[in-house]
Amino acid sequence: MPMRLDDQTLNEAKRFNARLARAPRFGTRYRLMPPLVQGLLRLSQVGADRKLRRAGLQVETRMVGLEGVQVPVRIIRPRGPVAGIVLDIHGGGWVIGNAPMNDAFNAAFASRCGLAVVSVDYRLAPRASVHEQMEECLAAARWLLQDGLPEYADHADHAGHAGLPVVVVGESAGAHLAAATLQGLRAWPALLARIAGTVLYYGVYDMAGTDSVRSAGPETLVLDGPRMLARLRGLTPDLDDAGRRQPPLSPLFGELAGMPPALMIVGGGDPLLDDTLRMAQRWQQVADVELNVAPEAPHGFIHFPTAMARVTLAHAQAWVRQRIAAMPQQEAFSASASHAPRAAGASPGAPR
Repeated sequence: MPMRLDDQTLNEAKRFNARLARAPRFGTRYRLMPPLVQGLLRLSQVGADRKLRRAGLQVETRMVGLEGVQVPVRIIRPRGPVAGIVLDIHGGGWVIGNAPMNDAFNAAFASRCGLAVVSVDYRLAPRASVHEQMEECLAAARWLLQDGLPEYADHADHAGHAGLPVVVVGESAGAHLAAATLQGLRAWPALLARIAGTVLYYGVYDMAGTDSVRSAGPETLVLDGPRMLARLRGLTPDLDDAGRRQPPLSPLFGELAGMPPALMIVGGGDPLLDDTLRMAQRWQQVADVELNVAPEAPHGFIHFPTAMARVTLAHAQAWVRQRIAAMPQQEAFSASASHAPRAAGASPGAPR
């Protein structure tokens, strides 16, 4: 059932947008901006692990991967039974962000839904190309679906978490990488069948720019609308628009057969509106899609201190719980891993 937003929630969002209009918009015309934002982000995350542990959650970092592609993942788990797993892919325009930036969202999945969360800490551009980021996210997904978290093997008939359903969640650039990952998993049908659903927040699915990206004006909030097209081209300087529209780089034009049910959310004021509308139209030809367009909401609105953000996140959590419950699965496993052996080939990272 689509989420409901009452008049009070909408009016509050409009007032917040009026304040947001005075804030700088994110773009890449200033070369120092991404490193500056990334530095401020990391500074704000000092003590993040301690905060999660005080909330009764377990947190660790591991280096995982397959076939020579290695990537760090941040794992958050509840102390009680685990009913399923969220594979989280953060946003940030491919140039900023990290796994801890979604701790608040992922902690809610763990504490309110009884889910473990594996968040992919893929390398950022320009250190890694978008193609390399897609490879890292696919490697993390294959590791999770194929090997799981083997320290739970004592609690299951088979290979621990390998029997639990998985929901893939991505936001913005993370939604692009999530959609590309799901399409990549079509090469491993048994692994793709483990995916119970996907939550995609305002993703980029056409790297050559949909109509709403090409027509975005200076009034856009959060994103620098007039420079979005140049920004997409800057990420793929060796390609023309025809090349940018080749899947999986542009998931909108990829094969969607076998995709799981999807919850797609976008703001009505987001330059990426057409990306979500067009992807939902194609996706619903092969699987159930719930599409929610939040009136007047800008890009990134789930991070704002508004009722609209809270309603949206609560709706996504309820949708994920329903998808997890609808999937055939083994018994829920205890998340207490104090006595469990560490996975072969996985090494713990230093606390962040």
